[in-house]
Amino acid sequence: MPVSDSMFDVLGEAGPFAAHIDSFSPRVAQQEMAEKIADTLINNDVLICEAGTGTGKTFAYLVPALLSDNRIIISTGTRNLQDQLFLRDLPVVAKILDVKRQCVMLKGRGNYICPYRLDQAGKQIAYHSRQQSDQIHRIGAWYTRSSDGDISGMRELPEDSPVWSHVTSTAENCLGQDCPDLSTCPVVKARRAAQTADVLVINHYLLFSDMLLRDQGFGELLPGADALIIDEAHQIPDIASDFFGQALSSRQLMELVNDSLTEYQHIAGDMPAFQDALTRLNRSISDLRTSLGNSQQRQQWRPILESKSAVDRLTCLQDELQYINHLLEKLAARSKGLDACWRRSSELLQRFNVFVNADNDAHICWYEVSRHGFILHETPIDIANAFQDKMKCYDTAWVFTSATLSVGNSFTHFTDRLGLQGAHTENWESPFNYMDNACLFLPSNMPEPSSPDFLNSMLRVSIPLIEAVQGRTFLLFTSHRALQQAAQYIKTFKLSYPLLVQGDAPRDELLQQFRELGNAVLLGTGSFWEGVDVQGPALSCVIIDKLPFATPGDPVFQARSELMIQKGGNPFRDFQLPNAVIALKQGVGRLIRDHCDTGVMMICDPRLTTKSYGQIFLKNLPSMRKIRKFDEIIDFIALNMTTVADKPRRSSSELR
Repeated sequence: MPVSDSMFDVLGEAGPFAAHIDSFSPRVAQQEMAEKIADTLINNDVLICEAGTGTGKTFAYLVPALLSDNRIIISTGTRNLQDQLFLRDLPVVAKILDVKRQCVMLKGRGNYICPYRLDQAGKQIAYHSRQQSDQIHRIGAWYTRSSDGDISGMRELPEDSPVWSHVTSTAENCLGQDCPDLSTCPVVKARRAAQTADVLVINHYLLFSDMLLRDQGFGELLPGADALIIDEAHQIPDIASDFFGQALSSRQLMELVNDSLTEYQHIAGDMPAFQDALTRLNRSISDLRTSLGNSQQRQQWRPILESKSAVDRLTCLQDELQYINHLLEKLAARSKGLDACWRRSSELLQRFNVFVNADNDAHICWYEVSRHGFILHETPIDIANAFQDKMKCYDTAWVFTSATLSVGNSFTHFTDRLGLQGAHTENWESPFNYMDNACLFLPSNMPEPSSPDFLNSMLRVSIPLIEAVQGRTFLLFTSHRALQQAAQYIKTFKLSYPLLVQGDAPRDELLQQFRELGNAVLLGTGSFWEGVDVQGPALSCVIIDKLPFATPGDPVFQARSELMIQKGGNPFRDFQLPNAVIALKQGVGRLIRDHCDTGVMMICDPRLTTKSYGQIFLKNLPSMRKIRKFDEIIDFIALNMTTVADKPRRSSSELR
């Protein structure tokens, strides 16, 4: 079928999807979206479209993409969504449409084994812990059996194991064309396969890596394409801000130390001053981390340059890095690995000097610290012009789609940040029956979020609700600190249901446990607000502590606020509020994932009813009955929701 075939026919009652999927339910919004995307591909336009949960946006863009003769790149937000799209959704749509197109998935280099670094790690077993040595052996054995070197296939090791950094590469430590294992490199093989693709599935980080390479004239990672379809497009402005700036982390510096030591011990070994210098650099990294403070925080960088002790440690680290660079230059001719380390040290030194000087008015310099390290950031205050310059490198149609792009049916917030004025925009609401299947509980008499008693009050309201729905709850927090305090409170309370806490295991493992247990309570922040899909009664309640406003002291927000004020704008109205509305829409979107799902949404922030801007949030949420009294919530649960003893209602309808 050519792309000109009506999407209303293909996705309609008499179409192939209705014929092959028993429970397929034709949706006008899905058909309209597919038709609009088909027109965009034909006319080489730019389309921005919001499709509420249940519209079926994945099928709405896959159908015209597969029916077209265009080469298509589809970019999505995370590796998990990338896997789902490539391994599940694409094969289903291709089979139903009976089309034969070359579909390929490409991930970033950190997702593939680096044979050279795996070999080097194996030769340095004595320098690793017994656990890491065992893991390296197991990875080596698995790699000999792997067809593609994609580390997602090595399920015996946790994805957050520190050993992965020893056996995968980064843009900094890759030897490129000088690598002795180039012919067997999984990254090279994956990128070659991508060049042959009719439909290529990537993630946003890989897309921006390609943008930077093209802009700098260093070639490209991705093949030429006729169209770019950007799913989860609400993430693009923040990712663009990261990529269009610079960052220097203690981890990058430590990896330089470790890789330089490994290469030196393997090849040279006759320059004792080099090992001593690496030891001093290692100490200087630790000293700088100490000078940045003990607590986890994000702060502006300029005050650091006004602290004598911090500047002394900065200068010391700069001197040590300069000396390492000097010694590596002398050693570079001895091996490709040492030469690569010298080039890395030169790049890191150049980047470090940016933060020592910090005199770029178009960027904000800031830092964040964790228990074990730090990251220094230089972030552009305005990314619109830069993003437009990158878009010009692609002579393609563009489709930006997400369930959360608009605020009050306006896309201005999104289009202004990316400079997308003039793009076509469309909005389709969720077809789910929120009014009958869900309710929004706004507990009364809650203290202000700034009150010291807010968290305890929130939990005192939450626990009876959790008991009423028999577990089966997400508690979503706006900060890690609140999450940890809540976890301690609930553990002391001895809840009747299994408790899962973000950070105790990888996200996917926690979600799998949550689904299998069927009556668990999961505490999460950040990554659990979006990209999480739990259908059926296992998730019957979502509780959100506060409206997800950016922290007023956040350094990037402060800098952007100052710029807006200079231009006559209102930072709260024009930036902070729309960002928070979109984030809240994502969190609320976790509750109803299927047409037969039911559930309770509780938002504990009293500002929804006490502040005038609360109405803006409420108007942007799905239309649900609003309840203020707990007794009415109990009645809703009794009338509308299954119990744990009931057989779970699972829907096979294909809503993606």
